[in-house]
Amino acid sequence: MLARLDQAIAAIATAPGRGAVGIVRVSARDVRPIIDAVCARDLPPRQAVYLPFRAADGSAIDQGLAIHFPAPHSYTGEDVLELQAHGGLVVLQLLLARCLEAGASIHLRVAEPGEFTQRAFLNGKLDLAQAEAIADLIDASTEAAARSATRSLAGEFSREVHALRDALVDLRMLVEATLDFPEEEIDFLQKADAQGQLARLQANVARVMQRAHQGALLREGLHVVIAGQPNAGKSSLLNALAGAELAIVTPIAGTTRDVVRQTIQIEGVPLHVVDTAGLREGAEEVEQIGIERAWGQIENADAVIFLHDLTRAEEAAYQSADAAIAAKLPEDVPVVDVWNKADAVGAGVRFAHHQPTNNSDHPSRRLAVSAANPSDAPSAPASLTLSARTGEGLDALRARLLEIAGWQAAPEGVFIARERHLHALRRVDAHLMEAAAQLARQAQALDLLAEELRLAQNALSEITGEFSADDLLGVIFSRFCIGK
Repeated sequence: MLARLDQAIAAIATAPGRGAVGIVRVSARDVRPIIDAVCARDLPPRQAVYLPFRAADGSAIDQGLAIHFPAPHSYTGEDVLELQAHGGLVVLQLLLARCLEAGASIHLRVAEPGEFTQRAFLNGKLDLAQAEAIADLIDASTEAAARSATRSLAGEFSREVHALRDALVDLRMLVEATLDFPEEEIDFLQKADAQGQLARLQANVARVMQRAHQGALLREGLHVVIAGQPNAGKSSLLNALAGAELAIVTPIAGTTRDVVRQTIQIEGVPLHVVDTAGLREGAEEVEQIGIERAWGQIENADAVIFLHDLTRAEEAAYQSADAAIAAKLPEDVPVVDVWNKADAVGAGVRFAHHQPTNNSDHPSRRLAVSAANPSDAPSAPASLTLSARTGEGLDALRARLLEIAGWQAAPEGVFIARERHLHALRRVDAHLMEAAAQLARQAQALDLLAEELRLAQNALSEITGEFSADDLLGVIFSRFCIGK
């Protein structure tokens, strides 16, 4: 979907439903026909005017504020008219229909999702990273995500990308100069310290990539699945993490038959926590469906909390069942072994350290058993001890999940980022690594070096939209809400 810039667009810019105020927005090369028909008077630029909104027969549809933003000093860079009426759905629909009727001469039509912001991008009012930040600000689920999206909207991420691009362009100029003047005896690359410039550029790309990773975490969050045998306390742990009674908790094994989801936040990072059915063999038909869904959630998880019952740690059958589950866990998913019910274990009780035979070389598969006292921590680095009932040990689990996510508190502030930004930065890094390899060779292939730097710049420019395919733009803006 690409905007048809020769056509005027209009839409209700506020969310559906009842509200005190609703907004109808119009963007066109000239909105005077709508102003004349609906407002029946001239509007001074960028000033709110209280007036009746007129129907075709001259009667009042509603009374409210009209604001005219003449081009190019508007959100889209075109003429923009905003009509602020009462927030009833019928009133706004009548007002939108009146605008479409009055704008027939300028081919006014209903805007597609994200089309106002798309026009702002195409008219140079903001770049692609800033445009995406608008949607991220609207969708932000935590305060930290909202603040980070605001930084990106203000251009902080874009400035970082432009600084990298400028350094890359300077380096490309040196290489191109060497290619264009081979007869000169001056070694442009050596005299300008091209190798040092490239090393500094790689370091800066790594720094921006780290900050972008933090921003992507704030936007996407982490998908965490709680798994384990029945009655290990999975639902209790979900309730403890969420601070609310979300899942049913009973002493009866197999109470949870389906997945239960809840989004929480730790230091501003959203965690989408999923409670699943207890994993066991020989379950009846309905419970078995829940178990199959649990394994589906585990396969797609960013991290798994493998929950064990500390009160049954010495039972051979329980150890064997845990080992069987551990053997089936995906190798590429980080696993945190957590021993629950520490409050139910008597002080001073010692537990044996058990190592399953399957996948024993994987640290996350080591079923280390801890004592109730947190000071007697197990030797396995991936295991924690807690009590979901009392809350003891939950802070350590939260810290471990942030560690798995790769979260680091950034003192200079984090800007919001998306997976496509990270993918582009990884490609930049890969091309720069290859360029460094070419530069380090004694018999330098300068044409290959120049090509790697060109590809790195193209990948970098995709972030801000200076080098983007039309289909990418269509995907991005089609996910916006209508009227934005």
